[in-house]
Amino acid sequence: GAASGVFAPGHLGELTRIVPFETVDAALEQCRAHQRRLRSIPSRVVVYLLLASGLFASVGWMGIWRKLRGGLGPARTPAASALWEARTRVGPGPLKVLFELLAGPTTGMARWRGLAVCAIDGTLLDIPASKDNLSVHRSSGATRWAGAGYPQVRLLALVAAGSRAVIAAAFGPVDTGETKYAARLTGAMGAGQIILADRGFDAAALIEAIRGTGAHLLVRMGARTKPVRLHRLRDGTWLVRRGTLILRLIEAEITIATTAGTQTGHYRLLTSAVNPRRYPADQIVALYHQRWEIETAYAEFKSTLLRRRVLRGKHPGAIDQEIWALLTLYQAIRIAIADAVIGEPIGPLQASFTIALETARDQLIRAANLLDDEQIDLKGVIGQQILAHPLPERRLRKAPRVVKRAISKYHARSNHIDRRTYKATLDIIVYADP
Repeated sequence: GAASGVFAPGHLGELTRIVPFETVDAALEQCRAHQRRLRSIPSRVVVYLLLASGLFASVGWMGIWRKLRGGLGPARTPAASALWEARTRVGPGPLKVLFELLAGPTTGMARWRGLAVCAIDGTLLDIPASKDNLSVHRSSGATRWAGAGYPQVRLLALVAAGSRAVIAAAFGPVDTGETKYAARLTGAMGAGQIILADRGFDAAALIEAIRGTGAHLLVRMGARTKPVRLHRLRDGTWLVRRGTLILRLIEAEITIATTAGTQTGHYRLLTSAVNPRRYPADQIVALYHQRWEIETAYAEFKSTLLRRRVLRGKHPGAIDQEIWALLTLYQAIRIAIADAVIGEPIGPLQASFTIALETARDQLIRAANLLDDEQIDLKGVIGQQILAHPLPERRLRKAPRVVKRAISKYHARSNHIDRRTYKATLDIIVYADP
């Protein structure tokens, strides 16, 4: 059951089953962040406060504390300065350890030809333009030169397709490129995986690092990249040299047809799956479409969880702490979803992340379902709500994501986008000529 006394606010509602007291204490002990004396806000409680902040992106710290206490009865409320001092005392380390303890694939992970399908990509998070943050972080793109826009953090993640669970993550200043952060994630890669990546991740050094882990890769090549062609295979694809590796180049045309017309894209895919008999080219091209799973994961993280808000932290250490807390919370919700669909006719992608998040919020406010060791029901109220409201089968994606409602009309990228929904068919043609 729930802890008592000064530890009582240290919970995450029903998600406490996934992030239990013992795991939080172990993370604190590993970082030597346990308080040396019993305080009014113990370190364990601080960790749960930080995790709860991800559930309530629009609520201030005092409001989050009241929500943690909401289902536990009246109690003395600490001062805002005490909450700040407690967060500073704990630091980012325990949240990073906690994420690493929870990170990894869950049930429902997509597989292709015996390989676990994963995707890697990056995104940007806006942070407050405080003096401390600006000493480390800058904004990206054209606004950085004009001195405008929020400073940003670059986040890279390795995500399991089929479940959208986060396997590993790295982040830091935008001055460091995506490929360097991606190289930090190779420790989570290995034999039995195939890593999908978009253009920009086809750097020879990164490809060699990924392949060196034993994982297969499938990456889209930029138009300017010209690998050395070595040998044409029977299916019209080519063996090419990229760095020190011999890989397979597949050039294809993908046409999406709707009642509004057709749209054609040209793809150049580089893969370590070189055997054309074991790995047919048209299936590899179709597999690449699963790279969109990480885009959807980022949409859940930034739009649903964060509600597109700027992060809270006013200095780099607080930003690190907040991002690790958000990643831990996201992964905890993904684990709850995976547990809920075990033995059910739907998979993780048919479970609504929004419903899971809203239910988790309700359960925290009520301090409900703080499961003890004797309970074995993994579904809980979150699972019941997910299963009661499954998502419809996903439509075929026919266009990249764009901003549909920009804050400024001058930066709107979708003024001329047709937002109607069409039934679409997909046609893949693999080029057989050089």
